[in-house]
Amino acid sequence: MIATIQPSQLSGTIQAPASKSSMQRACAAALISKGKCLIYNPGHSNDDKAALQVIAALGAKVNHLSDGSIATDSTGVDLSSPGTEQSRSTVVNCGESGLGIRMFAPLIALSKQSVTIQGEGSLLSRPMDFFDEILPRLNVTVSSNKGRLPITLSGPLQPRDIEIDGSLSSQFLTGLLMAYAAAEAKGVTITVNNLKSKPYIDLTLKVMQAFKLNTPRNKNYREFYFEASNTGHTTSQTRYTVEGDWSGGAFLLVAGAIAGNIEVYGLDPDSAQADKKILTALRDAGAGIAISNKSIKLFPGKLKAFTFDATDCPDLFPPLVALAAYCSGLTTIKGVSRLAHKESNRGLTLQEEFGKMGLKIDLDSDTMQIHGGKGLKGARVHSRHDHRIAMACAVAALQAEGETIIEEAEAINKSYPDFYGDLVTLGAEIKIKPQTIHIQ
Repeated sequence: MIATIQPSQLSGTIQAPASKSSMQRACAAALISKGKCLIYNPGHSNDDKAALQVIAALGAKVNHLSDGSIATDSTGVDLSSPGTEQSRSTVVNCGESGLGIRMFAPLIALSKQSVTIQGEGSLLSRPMDFFDEILPRLNVTVSSNKGRLPITLSGPLQPRDIEIDGSLSSQFLTGLLMAYAAAEAKGVTITVNNLKSKPYIDLTLKVMQAFKLNTPRNKNYREFYFEASNTGHTTSQTRYTVEGDWSGGAFLLVAGAIAGNIEVYGLDPDSAQADKKILTALRDAGAGIAISNKSIKLFPGKLKAFTFDATDCPDLFPPLVALAAYCSGLTTIKGVSRLAHKESNRGLTLQEEFGKMGLKIDLDSDTMQIHGGKGLKGARVHSRHDHRIAMACAVAALQAEGETIIEEAEAINKSYPDFYGDLVTLGAEIKIKPQTIHIQ
């Protein structure tokens, strides 16, 4: 798909998309909470759909209701055939979701049955060495493709005191925390060194509490101690509302800061989501912004360069680059090392794709420097099959000189399938057409 974007002025109101971070965690919690759940405001991105498919494959009943909510009924991870031994081969596909594979693998390992986990797209090249190293210490047999997918697991996982490295991604820890809770861990501790993206662990613990799971005691993000569960099994139905997505919402907020007067609903300023730090960047850049409990209003202002540490919120790099492009001076963003294993190598991708639009970006070890305020020119860019790159280029194009063409623009479906439509609702001039593939 090709998206052609003309310079545009925005105005109006829009609802932020549902958070896939919240949605996917809710799916996992619904699977292991052993009961009936109702999920309100569910997301419908590709990652959200993959999570629902995974829990259905693992034994949960999933029903889409007429009011838009989703009902689940689960007895936990159940891969057995009725009346037979757990001996049949099972394959689970996590799509292209990095959170999905890292969170669901430990849950899949709760089963005695051998299960093969597959993925798609960029997920096939992401490192999975963590599972080869950690899961065997928890009584899980692991077979992987040299640290890559597909990976085959056979449990059941047994909670034990364990020490892990949290520097690559907090998503591995999220999976272990949920697996320990599902396995009724008692008196055991997960010790974590150099944990990154701590706010995402706050979100995990918040979701676990909402689903009445045995939630560990967080000792300064260094130790997570599981006491004996006193929640017990409950027959009451869990009701959970998926939060608005600060990751996707960040693109809307930046769009408002550079291209118009807009009002965004559905973003909770008190959320545990890491990407709500976009508000700090917007304020530091001098954007016009007004925040209430119901909405966030953005209007263009004289933007200036800012300094920002994105180590704990690396998904903010793409919208931050789009913002910094229109900020006079040299913007510095820390945390580039967190970008290597995303859907693309985002540091290099941002440098190359925004370079086509005339923006100079320097990469120096863990730091990115953006030379902004000199204007952008419309260009032909490529999403690199990365949803956040596509959205960043689209936002930047709103005030560029001339039209911008985004190839493989459908990458947005991974997290925010309504993105282009929402921009159009706000007044953006965007045309979408199928992409012609030439075969030689």
